[in-house]
Amino acid sequence: MVMTARSHWNGVRMRTTQAAADPDDALRAVTLPVDWDDEAAAALARMAPGRGTVRLAAEAARWVDDLAVGPLAAQARSLSCLLMMRQAAPTESLWTGQHDRRPGFIVNLAGFVQPGSGFLADDFVAALRLMCLVLRDAAERKAALRNGELPFLDLPPPAPPTGGKAKARTAGARAGTKTGAGPDPRQSDLPQPPLVAGNLLLTNLDACLAALGLDYDSETARDVACSLASLATSVAHAGGGVDSLLLPPARSVVPGLAEAARAVWRDAAVETDTILPRIETGFSAPGPIDALLGVEACGLAPIFSPLRPDGRLAASTLARLAWRGLTPESAFAAALAGETVLRLPDTQAHQAMHRAVAGFVDRMPARPDATAVPLRARLALERGARRNLPARHGGFTQKASVGGHRLFLRTGEYEDGTLGEVAITPAREGPMARGLMDALGQAVSIGLQYGAPLDAYVDAFAYTRFGPAGTVEGDSVASYATSLLDYAFRALSDAYLGHRLPDAPHQDDIADAPSPMLPLDFPAAPDGRASGGRRGGRLRLVG
Repeated sequence: MVMTARSHWNGVRMRTTQAAADPDDALRAVTLPVDWDDEAAAALARMAPGRGTVRLAAEAARWVDDLAVGPLAAQARSLSCLLMMRQAAPTESLWTGQHDRRPGFIVNLAGFVQPGSGFLADDFVAALRLMCLVLRDAAERKAALRNGELPFLDLPPPAPPTGGKAKARTAGARAGTKTGAGPDPRQSDLPQPPLVAGNLLLTNLDACLAALGLDYDSETARDVACSLASLATSVAHAGGGVDSLLLPPARSVVPGLAEAARAVWRDAAVETDTILPRIETGFSAPGPIDALLGVEACGLAPIFSPLRPDGRLAASTLARLAWRGLTPESAFAAALAGETVLRLPDTQAHQAMHRAVAGFVDRMPARPDATAVPLRARLALERGARRNLPARHGGFTQKASVGGHRLFLRTGEYEDGTLGEVAITPAREGPMARGLMDALGQAVSIGLQYGAPLDAYVDAFAYTRFGPAGTVEGDSVASYATSLLDYAFRALSDAYLGHRLPDAPHQDDIADAPSPMLPLDFPAAPDGRASGGRRGGRLRLVG
């Protein structure tokens, strides 16, 4: 029996679901293993061509058969097993058949951790060597298709250079050819950049650390991450000699990892007769392959939430609780009691990991931004956690007038002095104006309690123009305001942001502009009376 790429999926229990890569796209029937979630189905629907039914076995066989050519056919078909166990998968360019883009594989580090056995270093090295072998073979066979260029064999040779020096060099080269002398060393071609066969990109680092019982923000976790990255780079650079290799880390707490790294380094340091195409290592960027592999956090990023998108505990959370001897129920009880069961990593931990592994791979993702919104505030906003004001809280009440129209500005503050409530109450306006101002104050207060920044409201409402407007009395924060909201939010900016905004240019035409309905002046008639049916200058109301 001939073993094909589809034969590896025989006996795997499958399910068929409806999925689409975009909510506006039509749903497609996707068949994939029963334990793969709907995110994997959506990713597969995105990468599969056409609009019909999508089967994972058929889509995987397409790129496997494209790589399994010649003597490596039997070995290349084993890549289906790596995908089946969600240990590795090709990049999107191989799924879609885009040969002009650099190929590669994304390796799920957590897929090589087995409960009770730890990290399977030998399996990890064997998988990396297989992927490197396939990538180098594909690079030699499809080098002409890279960058979208095809070879044109009938092109004429390049024109000889012009100029006196160029002619002298050409004559010297011809003379050397006639006399049997060797070529002029100055005519040696410029060094060409080495061919890069592909990429090996690592992902799901934090889930791997969780399965090993390590916290992301720890020195031990960073040592293990450096060991894994160094091991992958040593395998990828094998055959290039000692100069192309990095020294492995001095220590590793994972049993067997340090021994495997030293053995791989000794084998990789042996130079080969022919220069092998280069394979670069790094960490992956977000993409649909992460969903196929069941990745919790892309690349070297930490897992910022202990929950899955459906609200259940993530696999990494369950692993860390198990290493601490806690069940989900006991962890929940401890959290209700106010204890910190699992400390979530922050941006500083992400930066520390980025700095630690940067020297052990060829390519690194963008450095995390430390000036971004604090992680806990962003998570609270995404999860819909409202921070209510205490029953007794501080604040201030400011009485002022804008263009002769009085108003009261009231605020409520948290214990740390940040703003959590706003009320804008006009004194002598109509019921509609008072109701609108009250509703606006409640909407702004709810947004502040859910984590919306005050400066966003200031940017939206400061310098709004509508009546009443004019001179501000009773508050030195402004001398002129274009509206009640303009004064109120400029006062909030001065009190809580420490930024006093200047007055807008005076535009008295706002108050002096005539109403579009009044007065009803009609042109005068020839006899001196007003035309338009008016009698005695009075208006007649018709009900």
